[in-house]
Amino acid sequence: MKPPVIADVARVAGVSVPTVSRVLNGTVPVSAERRERVMAAVKQLGFRPNGAARSLASQAGSMIAVFAGNTTRYGYAATIQGIEEAARQAGYMVVISVVETADGPTVERAIDHALGQPLAGAIILEFDPPGVAALAQMPSWLPAVAAASGGSSDEAISHAYMDDRYAATQATRYLLDLGHQTVHHVAIPSVGVESPRMVGWREALRDAGIEPPPVIHAGWDPLAGYDAGVRLARHEAATAVLAGNDELAIGVMKGLVDSGRSIPGDVSVVGFDDHPLSQLWMPPLTTVRQDFVGLGHQVFGLLVGRMEAGEPRPSVRMVPDLIVRRSTGRPAPR
Repeated sequence: MKPPVIADVARVAGVSVPTVSRVLNGTVPVSAERRERVMAAVKQLGFRPNGAARSLASQAGSMIAVFAGNTTRYGYAATIQGIEEAARQAGYMVVISVVETADGPTVERAIDHALGQPLAGAIILEFDPPGVAALAQMPSWLPAVAAASGGSSDEAISHAYMDDRYAATQATRYLLDLGHQTVHHVAIPSVGVESPRMVGWREALRDAGIEPPPVIHAGWDPLAGYDAGVRLARHEAATAVLAGNDELAIGVMKGLVDSGRSIPGDVSVVGFDDHPLSQLWMPPLTTVRQDFVGLGHQVFGLLVGRMEAGEPRPSVRMVPDLIVRRSTGRPAPR
């Protein structure tokens, strides 16, 4: 669990420590054969010639890295806010590394750039494919934990997560209890498997003896929701919608209204996240409230425990709340 040091590289390469230093510094000529051996050992061990490993070994690190696929979306930004608040109180600085795609070289560059700092640990926002890929490539010697929108079967990594599956089940049951015959789902992008929100929605319908309608897959932004709303407006039987997040829900409502459907007279809409603008929309949006700032506090606490104990701590489950506003109601009589 300790980071590789220059002596480890020398041992694997079968050369002296000064020879490794010469290869890495490039200040003194070294034979091609020895250079190849040194670089092969560097790659094999995952050695990075910077101060991060030495700082970790001496427990002198006072900086943590946050790896995220995005920093502008509400859930990402609020979680980072919570991490930064908790870290500041504990005397740590936070650096943020944006992992733009799940492509291997892109992820590796983001990690290498962050490891150029004297890191004590890392937090990965496992909200999307880039976050999943970054978590998979974290070096084993670096204490790391993850924030997620669902649990994880990987017991080697501690997670603080929102139980989106349970929350989506409750939101769907709420719409069914109002008298809607079914609930349509406009989904956010998943991380390779069905999102917990989609799973919870489908389970609630099947538990009620209802075959789920086809999922409408969308992007992250309101325009994708608008297109979904226009599509749903063509189906008179569509009277209830669960959107993957509030931005999509706002777009869905706009698309429905522009297509001649009223909210909630013709269609009830539920969002996810409780975006600050959701209560200011017309009508105010019924949504699943998620405490992302609290999630940031919890995941930082897991990282501190991981750094102090040297082993994963039990994951933390957080349960979102359904906030009922005026975008939902009983279906109109046929």
